[in-house]
Amino acid sequence: MSLRAVFALLLFLFPVLSAPPVRAASSLPERIYDSTGIEINGFAETVLGTRLTNDPVEKQLSAADLRLRLEASRDLGETLLTFKGDLNADGVREEMEGDLRELSLSLSPLPFMDLKLGRAVFTWGTGDLLFINDTFAKDWQSFFIGRSEEYLKYPNTALKVSLFSDLADLDIIYSPLFGDSRHISGERLSYYNPMAGRIVGREMEIDPDEPNRFFRDDELHLRLSRTLGGLELALYGYSGFWQEPEGVSAVTGRPFYPRLNVWGGSVRKDLLGGIVSAEAGWYDSRDNPDAHDPLIRPSEFRWLIGYEHELARELTGSVQYYVETIQDYGNYRQALPTGAPARDESTGTVTLRLTKLLLNQDLTLSLFVYYSPDRDDGYARPRISYRLSDRWLLTVGANLFWGRNDNTFWGQFQDNTNIYAGLRVSM
Repeated sequence: MSLRAVFALLLFLFPVLSAPPVRAASSLPERIYDSTGIEINGFAETVLGTRLTNDPVEKQLSAADLRLRLEASRDLGETLLTFKGDLNADGVREEMEGDLRELSLSLSPLPFMDLKLGRAVFTWGTGDLLFINDTFAKDWQSFFIGRSEEYLKYPNTALKVSLFSDLADLDIIYSPLFGDSRHISGERLSYYNPMAGRIVGREMEIDPDEPNRFFRDDELHLRLSRTLGGLELALYGYSGFWQEPEGVSAVTGRPFYPRLNVWGGSVRKDLLGGIVSAEAGWYDSRDNPDAHDPLIRPSEFRWLIGYEHELARELTGSVQYYVETIQDYGNYRQALPTGAPARDESTGTVTLRLTKLLLNQDLTLSLFVYYSPDRDDGYARPRISYRLSDRWLLTVGANLFWGRNDNTFWGQFQDNTNIYAGLRVSM
């Protein structure tokens, strides 16, 4: 076991050993709440969506959820215990599934230290629905079928250590086992398969080899941050794996998750009545460092710049420009088999977000658009939310994909274009 793993194991045990005992609960529900101080809430939600086109390799229904969420927290004096869990009847997959969104302990053992241990959603970086140094797990399937935007972020089981000082703040997040994203696999969304040379779906689901060795197939995330003269500055580091199966084994032919390091930084500042942000990262593909292996995604440099501004009363707009550039592009092109399609050395994407609040902020109109002028493809997310009362929320929206070619990133999803409606009641 590595020194890093031993250190992480000791930190895992520390908050458990230091947590105060939990008092026994009374048999009456009212006494359970009063005596333990447990705060309980949640919601019930249904989401129904359908494709606008006929996708021959997928079901017509894009979403058919009946979800129950339970959230509970308990203040144990020096420790906060938090639980968030979903039970979802998925009509598309025709099965009942549980989703543990959070089960964590949070405490501050020292004045300059916070600890969080367990399963939770982690996030950082400055991008708006664009992720460079945020290398935590995502759920792209939920994002593309109309579930709430909170489900784009997928939880990790990890230990987070936050250290504070006048010089800078340091966040360390360690996971003993790699937690991959819920990528597009063909299970419910069709995609372009370069091996087949066409759009495929359920008949050709991606079934990757997953890293499964505790404390060997681990992940380490680092962030060093400071605010200086109105500038929010941060440096990032990551050691782990690509979040999607970006490699194919030459021996077995199965997809797998190549190893990855990411090093980057970000800056954010109020400017000209709005907020300007910039972020960059170097994706060091450790299993293909010189781009000589055509079966593994090569290293890349990524950057973005964004600006957000209040355009009018209750109307906010933001734009971003995002670029990916392949490192050692000559080696990459030379390694490709004859006739294989090649990626461009650099590809850019522009995003636009517009949000308008109406009717005393009970009605929210929003639009988020991705567009790549290099690939001539894009994706739009129009969404309307109306709060019927303090408890009831009605949402309708769409996921609109377009592209000139089937083998571009957004173009491959054209048959997944869908509309949806959801109704949520808070408890």
